[in-house]
Amino acid sequence: MMIESITARRSILRLEKVTLFTEQGGGGETIRLDLKIYGGDLVLINLERPRFGTILADACCGLHQAYDGSIFFLGKDWSGLPPDTANALRGRIGRVFTFGNWVNRLALVKNILLPQLHHTRKKYSELRDEAVRLAEHFGLPGLPTGLPDDVMRADNQRAACVRAFIGQPSLILMEEPTTGLYPEILPPLINVIRRACDRGAGVIWMTLTDQIWNHPILPATDRYRLTAHRLMEVVR
Repeated sequence: MMIESITARRSILRLEKVTLFTEQGGGGETIRLDLKIYGGDLVLINLERPRFGTILADACCGLHQAYDGSIFFLGKDWSGLPPDTANALRGRIGRVFTFGNWVNRLALVKNILLPQLHHTRKKYSELRDEAVRLAEHFGLPGLPTGLPDDVMRADNQRAACVRAFIGQPSLILMEEPTTGLYPEILPPLINVIRRACDRGAGVIWMTLTDQIWNHPILPATDRYRLTAHRLMEVVR
């Protein structure tokens, strides 16, 4: 008799009947979301407006409180976590921000490494070597040492991709990661995404760009549109 073994994929992120205000503190429009991300998923989300991506990403990180519903990351409800626990859990999330989110008085190399130095016990040399490999993969000659304002915008974006993927995060949130780099960044970015998904991470890629949304080489497992009222799955 043959026994079939089934290995369930790990649940990374769950948004269950969530309502978000588009402005903190109430007012504005609301967005209703139901979404499940499992290890190995690349979810592509087409945004109606740029700020919707930031609001969704903040909610996934437990930084934008849901008006209604629950948001779980690695099985833990953000709303019930003590601040120190929530901050530690965010160390498992990589993110490419829409507007960089750099500490301007710190060199880019320190901006890249600081989150991992804070959240893990890996040696500095180990993290630096991983960051160098990622930097070269994304087209940089090495880790950029200048201040964010002194580095070309395209290289800032490459550095943002390095920061998002370093340390093998469980969830990677990307807000327009190809800004200023399309199309040359696509092959290395997709290669790194595939490796992350193969080891069990989940990835959310948010874009306003039709070129990205319709690109045939993106290995998206699911596609959604995020409007002022609802996150809607798109079957293609």
